[in-house]
This record gives sequence, structure tokens and C-alpha cells, in this order.
Amino acid sequence: MEENITLFSENFQIEGRLGKSNTAKGVVITHPHPLYGGNMHNTVVETILQAYQQNGFTTLRFNFRGVGASQGSYADGIGEQEDVRAALSYLADLGISHLDLAGYSFGAWVNAHKRCQEAGIETMVMVSPPVAFIGFDSIDAINCLKLIISGSRDDIAPPHLINQLKPKWNPHTRFEIIEGADHFYSGQLDKLQAVLVDNI
Repeated sequence: MEENITLFSENFQIEGRLGKSNTAKGVVITHPHPLYGGNMHNTVVETILQAYQQNGFTTLRFNFRGVGASQGSYADGIGEQEDVRAALSYLADLGISHLDLAGYSFGAWVNAHKRCQEAGIETMVMVSPPVAFIGFDSIDAINCLKLIISGSRDDIAPPHLINQLKPKWNPHTRFEIIEGADHFYSGQLDKLQAVLVDNI
């Protein structure tokens, strides 16, 4: 079960949903692009959420600034990085000692800017990082990046481009390609959840 929560990012109130577990493991989950209808209720975000809950994590998903009831407005990914920082701090304040960060599409791009050690992130998971849509040029090593997932038919996160960038991010990262899946995992959400459950 999740409860509605409010966290504060800079001067903005950010709405979120918290699902508590009785372990010290927690994850912040970020959503697709706000300017294209992305929010925390996205079906892929909910699939990621279910996988982490199945593995005993406390989960926190939230709406970036300017989305839903979250105050503020779209901030080119820069303000959104502050929102992620605030969400991670919220979980840390609850006593979560093992912090994971997972994101889908635009959310994965925002997350990729976080420095693992500095932000206290144990493990990062990217679902369909949008490498054909947003520039990842400024992203260097992501030491905590454990898992990348994309679909073989994903034209926004095409596997061949991800494979070119993966050595720069983290050559040891596991990369799972779901055969036949597009960017929205239409008809493939169960496969996505199974891959996540097995690898997080």
C-alpha cells in the first residue's frame, strides 16, 4: 500500500507516493518527460514500482515540479535533478540505508546526472534511457549503474546507441534487451517486470 506524501524541493512542494517496507532498502523512481504527458502514474513507472515492492523495497515515486499537484514548472532537467535529490533525502530521513535510484525514459536521463557516491546511491537502474531523443554527452562514469533495460524495437532508446554509450557509463553494467518491445513496452510489461525482479 502507498500513501500520499509531500516533499520539498527548493521552495516547491512536490507530491509523491510512498510504499513502506520493513527493510532498510529503498528506491526513488522517476517518470517520463513532463512536456509529453509523463507523470508518476505512467504504466512503466508502476511496473518498476511493483518489481521493487516485490523485492522488499520501500518505494517513493513522485511528480516532477510542474506535474500534477507538484508546484513549479518544467526546468530543463536541472530543477528536476533537485527534485530527485529531495526525494533521496526524504528516504534517507526515514532511515533507509540502502538507496537505489530507478528511472524510465526522461527520468533515467535526469537520474544519470547524479553522482552515485555523493548522492548516497547504492544502485542505479535505467529503463529505456532516451539516447536518441536527449543528449547524454555530459554524462560520464556512473559507478553505481547496475542495470539497463530497453526494447529491441525502441526507437527512442535504441539498443545499438545504448551499447555505444555503456562503456563510458559503466562497462560492467548488465544490459537486458526485451525482444519485440517498443519504448512503451506495449504488451510487454510483464516481461519488463520479470527482468527487473530478477536483476535488482
